[in-house]
Amino acid sequence: MDLILWRHAEAVEGEEALEDLARGLTPKGEKQAMRMAGWLDRQLPEGLRVLCSPARRTEQTAIALGRKYKLRAELLPGGTPDDLLSLAQWPRQRGAVLVIGHQPMLGQTISQLLGLSEPECAVRKGAVWWLRYRERLGVPQTVVVTVQTPDLL
Repeated sequence: MDLILWRHAEAVEGEEALEDLARGLTPKGEKQAMRMAGWLDRQLPEGLRVLCSPARRTEQTAIALGRKYKLRAELLPGGTPDDLLSLAQWPRQRGAVLVIGHQPMLGQTISQLLGLSEPECAVRKGAVWWLRYRERLGVPQTVVVTVQTPDLL
């Protein structure tokens, strides 16, 4: 199974009058989302499931990809790695799942899957972490396929 974690691109900073879930992408964030979406579109396998937080900034990031996606409340800020992994059906799901979400949930999920000592891994805005589950000699492993940031595209 492949689990592809995509953090939303750069969003406007929170203002008192603007609810967190309504924050949209900045012009820079829109460019980041388009660059990463272009790269992802060339890499993603057929039959991919796309799951997205219903926050405006994550949905705008998903729209840049131009594929069907499902909004899932489990991916909103405040969700847990267990919420994400259960939703993605890790590691039982066949094929690939792309999750578009937020920090710290994405970084916590990466840290948990890779067995890092830190409780959270830093994930840059607009970045993708592509992880793969496999078994080698009966031992389950999580492999980092790639990490990509929009700045390097």
